[in-house]
Amino acid sequence: MNDWLDDVPGAPTADRAMDWITTPITTAILRGALDLERTEHGVLPHRLPARARAQCADGQLAMAEAQPSGVRLVFRTRATAVELDALRTKNVYEGAPPRPDGVYDLLVDGRPAGQDSVTGGNVLMVDMTTGSVETRPGPVGTVRFSGLPDRVKDVEIWLPYNEITQLVALRTDAPVEPLPGGGRKKWLHHGSSISHGSDAASPSTTWPALAGSLGGVDLTNLGLGGSALLDPFTARALRDIPADLISVKIGINLVNTDLMRLRAFGPAVHGFLDTIRDGHPTTPLLVVSPILCPIHEDTPGPSAPDFSNLSAGRLQFRAAGDPAERAGGKLTLNVIRDELARLVKQRAADDPNLHYLDGRGLYGEPDFAELPLPDQLHPDATTHRRIGERFAALAFGSGGPFAAKRA
Repeated sequence: MNDWLDDVPGAPTADRAMDWITTPITTAILRGALDLERTEHGVLPHRLPARARAQCADGQLAMAEAQPSGVRLVFRTRATAVELDALRTKNVYEGAPPRPDGVYDLLVDGRPAGQDSVTGGNVLMVDMTTGSVETRPGPVGTVRFSGLPDRVKDVEIWLPYNEITQLVALRTDAPVEPLPGGGRKKWLHHGSSISHGSDAASPSTTWPALAGSLGGVDLTNLGLGGSALLDPFTARALRDIPADLISVKIGINLVNTDLMRLRAFGPAVHGFLDTIRDGHPTTPLLVVSPILCPIHEDTPGPSAPDFSNLSAGRLQFRAAGDPAERAGGKLTLNVIRDELARLVKQRAADDPNLHYLDGRGLYGEPDFAELPLPDQLHPDATTHRRIGERFAALAFGSGGPFAAKRA
């Protein structure tokens, strides 16, 4: 990883109206990122290493891995005021209702203590009917938190999960120091846009963030919107990241994209898990199948946008496949769950630290009746909380694969 932010053009210094102290944004105070790229404005956190990014030219993946889900600034300080300059890139979809601004969550000693958003920034205009993309540049913005308690405390600033975020400068009115490491187990999670955060209320309330908080672990979130596709470079990233606990949520994106057939799916899962095991041979590894998604339970993909409700301000999705195509090997969520359960059972005979969780235990038919997926694919903020609480109970709770082992 790169470890610098010196002499960044335009970066504020301490000689402003307040006695601000500017702290370089480095890996010492940044968690959840695997790489820092230097830009003309500051540093851009990445959630995949440079080697992995070089092996795929897909624009969706490039956008998803650069959106800092689970990435947060973490430090100890007596400061009562904190400012963070950032340059965001926000997605806007032609003809669709405006997306809310990304949220920055402030936690003090692990408790929510404030929220803010940046203004300005770049706008990425996306036409979903043609696939065209246009970038409109904008200025750097600032998030501000003041009135913090005047004592030594641990501060976390969680970055928006849905905006590419270049970090320009961190200012405080008292010195900052990194937190000592080693206190919590490291949990590494990989999944789709639901794991990425869509459509959670804020970055610290995505279901993985909530589950990690309840489980008392240090999260690295490789939830990659639209891009949980069993890519070998993602498996190698998971292999190489230090971790005490690992989970991989597999399925929905393979149906979304109609990427492969059943013949390819099984060997791809084996290869993905084999690669992870090359670096983590005995680490508890939990394979999670998709949560309930009625449009794709028995109907293959791809998923397609449904523009019929745009006039009412709602963008929804539909299944564009034909159930009859299952006979030719097309994947549905039920097909994927059956195959994942079979593969994990087969492998677990020689791998006692490999486990399986049916995603419908996190969100199933009764949940859909109470809390339907607003766009037919993604859970809302209330459902993120429910999924996070259930995952924490099933994975970290007594008897779960991630439960603390008694000596």
